[in-house]
Amino acid sequence: LEAKEGLALLNGTQAMHAVGGLALLRAKRLSRVADVSGAMSLEALKGTPAAFDARLQDARPHPGQRAAAKHLLTLLQGSEIRQSHLKDDPRVQDAYSLRCMPQVHGAVRGALSHCEDVLLVESASATDNPLVFSEAGDVVSGGNFHGAPLALAFDYAAIAIVDLMSMSERRIDRLVNPDKNEGLPAFLAQRPGLESGFMTAHVVAASLVNEARVLAHPASVDNITTSGGKEDHVSMGMTSALKLRSIIDLAENLFAIELLAAAEGLEHRRPLKSGAGVEAAFSRVRKFAQPLTRDRSLANDIARVAEAVRRGDFDDGEGEES
Repeated sequence: LEAKEGLALLNGTQAMHAVGGLALLRAKRLSRVADVSGAMSLEALKGTPAAFDARLQDARPHPGQRAAAKHLLTLLQGSEIRQSHLKDDPRVQDAYSLRCMPQVHGAVRGALSHCEDVLLVESASATDNPLVFSEAGDVVSGGNFHGAPLALAFDYAAIAIVDLMSMSERRIDRLVNPDKNEGLPAFLAQRPGLESGFMTAHVVAASLVNEARVLAHPASVDNITTSGGKEDHVSMGMTSALKLRSIIDLAENLFAIELLAAAEGLEHRRPLKSGAGVEAAFSRVRKFAQPLTRDRSLANDIARVAEAVRRGDFDDGEGEES
């Protein structure tokens, strides 16, 4: 390092930028994986894609909402399950956790896009202090080191991902609840009443969401004065970045549980096939976890599918905002 370069690396926003930026990449992937797991759940619950009609999205043209709806329709295209209950279905509309996926998943996309824009500006910024303007020969002390832009962005992303998680947990609940799951066995067990099936997996999902909600409290609203009162307002941006990373860890496990539960639900809809995109995701789940034949610990299944989610195995590259 040359003169002042070490201080420049320590004094600016580089560390929080790196930690939060990597977490944001994983968050954007999860926003698309949520479409995949949500579409699988919708098929297993014999839901309808009517609410994903492009005309509805055009009437409220948020780019993220449009992208999510289009992605969901692509995943569900060619579904035999949908055809099996297309006529004379007594249900008028699905629960919000199914029907409102474009609106919620789309809003999350919008939040993450804003955060990405902030990070792109920060990537091309000088955040040291003081800054040396060599052409004029000036050394100017300022506040470019302050992490407020990143702290607020990471807190925003954290809240968005927790909302995505909350909706996923509600879909898991519908999959295991015999009063809501359209004829699937209670808790997706092979022998309901004698076996617990996915009951404990749902408890784990609830725990993951609870922990994430606690972590979603914004770090940027806090402040502790140091340095003899000179540093009397700080961003707490590194805490925001670390919390976001922790929430993403929790979310990847949660979506693994939804993928596993939805795949189990689809087993009970056979021989009918789901949409082509859902079938592809179903096959990927089955690479890591076999269907239940009796009660067993699902810990290893969840861990394997969560790692696959982390690698991007369930991100089909579709569903980006245009």
